[in-house]
Amino acid sequence: MSAIEASGRPAGGAEWLSARAAQKLLTTVSVVVPMAGLVLFFGYPLLMIAWQSLLAKDGTVGLANYAAIATTPGLITATVNSLVVSAATMLVSVVLGFVIAYALERSALRTKNLMRAALVLPLLAPSLVQALGLLFILGRNGLVHKWTGWDIDIYGFWGLLIANVFYALPQAVMILQAALRNADSRYYDAAEVMGASGWRQFVDITLPNTKFGLLSAAFVVFVITITDFGNAIVIGGNYRVLATEIYSQVSGQMDFGMGSVVGMLLLLPSLVSIYIERVASQRQFGGSSENLIPVSPKRAPLRDALVGGVCLLVAAAIVAIVAVVVFASFVKLWPYNLSFTLKNYNVDTSDGYASLWTTLKISLIAAAFGVVSLFMLTFGVRRLGGGMAKAVYLVAVLPVGVPGLVLGLSYIFAFNMPNSPLYILYGSAILIAICNFYHYHTQGFLTMMTGMRAVPAALEEAVSCFGGNLRCVLRDAVLPFMAPTVLSVFFFLFMRSMVTLSAVIFLVTPKVNVASVAVMRLDQAGFVSQAAAFSTWIMLIVGGALLAMRLILGRVSRRLGYLGQS
Repeated sequence: MSAIEASGRPAGGAEWLSARAAQKLLTTVSVVVPMAGLVLFFGYPLLMIAWQSLLAKDGTVGLANYAAIATTPGLITATVNSLVVSAATMLVSVVLGFVIAYALERSALRTKNLMRAALVLPLLAPSLVQALGLLFILGRNGLVHKWTGWDIDIYGFWGLLIANVFYALPQAVMILQAALRNADSRYYDAAEVMGASGWRQFVDITLPNTKFGLLSAAFVVFVITITDFGNAIVIGGNYRVLATEIYSQVSGQMDFGMGSVVGMLLLLPSLVSIYIERVASQRQFGGSSENLIPVSPKRAPLRDALVGGVCLLVAAAIVAIVAVVVFASFVKLWPYNLSFTLKNYNVDTSDGYASLWTTLKISLIAAAFGVVSLFMLTFGVRRLGGGMAKAVYLVAVLPVGVPGLVLGLSYIFAFNMPNSPLYILYGSAILIAICNFYHYHTQGFLTMMTGMRAVPAALEEAVSCFGGNLRCVLRDAVLPFMAPTVLSVFFFLFMRSMVTLSAVIFLVTPKVNVASVAVMRLDQAGFVSQAAAFSTWIMLIVGGALLAMRLILGRVSRRLGYLGQS
């Protein structure tokens, strides 16, 4: 019996047909509008960059640009370097990440909150802040050289490796924590009864149960590293990678054809890695039991001392890198005059703090537009069902496989055409906001979809039974349950838009600049203390947003809990 029939309405009457038509119309609009946005601002630009890669300098169409790869030693070197540094970062990050995740989930350490707080710090700033902090510590004008006289060459592979590890480590830890939580303590209880030692339990139970989590973390780190631009441009030096090669081809040599080819090269390993990561993630969490008994941390002095020591060293390094950037923002002349001053916060180069205010506006637009679009899409997918819903879902998660540099470059070809009606968007803050949103579309969609699935279908049915229309269903059934998810996605899009660099590096103009690019240009111009001051402002804003999110989510959760009890 349907909800409308249960409410006593005539099943074939005009009122029922009107409600049915309204539901179909709402579902159609909820799916078609966001999908049109995906086609226009994701699919169309990618087609344009693929087409551009086929255009030779003489205007002919073919594979000449791809054939030129073999005769371009610098491009081959950049490809090899990218694969090498990404593989090294992947290995180090997964090993360190597993130790830290194990310490947070399975040990009895008392310093877990310190480690969690340290892991948040790299997420508060653009990726280049890690590289900037390393230069302040280990560079030619760094503190180590000033205090000891040691001449450390941090530029190149080793500096890039260290910076990338600290940038990717938080995400590896989060994935591995989730994998470790997906274990049943009954296996360990049975192993103890059979006399298995702690090491045997680790080898025979823990590692096999987390193998797909390890694989997932490995490929996430690989993608983050091979597509990152910030660390490479600041500390890479002469160690060329694909991300800096794209920037060089487009901004330096104005060779858009070869830049597009490099972009396509960067796209291939990312897509393969994302596919493997998705399969690993489904294998890891798809077979988990709802009745599993979580593993409780047990005290083991030697083990806790070892993993605790690693955690403290990593936490100290992360805090030191961020702290030295903040410290450098308050010194008169780094590293020669370390006396206190506030003059670095009076940024008098270029457009001053205009780029920071522009970034705030862009981030708010991306978050607001993104939340509305994702809510509509997930609301529509929930009601579609069947093969159509699966097809929409597949398209919605595709952006995760496209690096920010590639997406940003594709926007040049798609929107920088004076004869196109879309040209009105080029060079505007709105286009940068749209690019930021679609760069993080997949993460927002998956989060929103998880929240939408948690809305009880019976509650929607009950609202309908009592005569509620679609507006009432949304207001009384969907939105109360979705409020925490909507807030989380809003703040996620806002914070990522504040710190992203790769996706917007090609879209900024003299009139519309963003904070992360301003930091990069200040550093390249030699104004390192002002770059540190700019970075500190970004970290304060993003940290404030994170704190606000937690406070608001706490109040919303308590409110929902109160409503549930009443």
